[in-house]
Amino acid sequence: MASRLEAGSQVAESGLPEADYEKRELLRLEAVERFARGDRTECVARDLRVTARSVRRWRRAWERGGMDALRSKGPASVERLSPAQWDRLERELRRGPLAHGWDDEFQGWTLKRIKLLIGRMFHAGYTVQGVWKLLRRHGWSAQVPLRRAIERDEEAIEVWKAEVWPQLKGPRRTWAPTSASRTRRDGG
Repeated sequence: MASRLEAGSQVAESGLPEADYEKRELLRLEAVERFARGDRTECVARDLRVTARSVRRWRRAWERGGMDALRSKGPASVERLSPAQWDRLERELRRGPLAHGWDDEFQGWTLKRIKLLIGRMFHAGYTVQGVWKLLRRHGWSAQVPLRRAIERDEEAIEVWKAEVWPQLKGPRRTWAPTSASRTRRDGG
């Protein structure tokens, strides 16, 4: 987990930006208007670009609890780490797994390793899925290796890309469809 996503966007506790809650709620409330007019589920789903299953679920909730049943309830979970604890965890993650005793061949962070680190540092229990949500909530993305092999030859790679790969790949196909009919040029 090495790179950061866009910084500065306000993110809710569940990992979604606050604006997404509002957008989703507006979408559900638009569906309610369509339900009241008697629009069919498939039409509502197509027009709102959501699944028919979601629309059916929204319709059932609306029939049971009215418009209030489709209003956003906010984040589903509350973060257990304080801002100071998160800052400390982030510093430790930047130090790398080797600094925390993982000295095997793979020198990257895994969700399981981060889960164990959180447990050691803060005595807080997270599931692997919970760790992923925590990291995503704070703008961390999937790990991209920072190190390259010592033997890596950049010049050889560029030559291979420029000369060898185009030969292996073959010519580009045209966008135009081809004819499947049997025709002869000589007219016979």
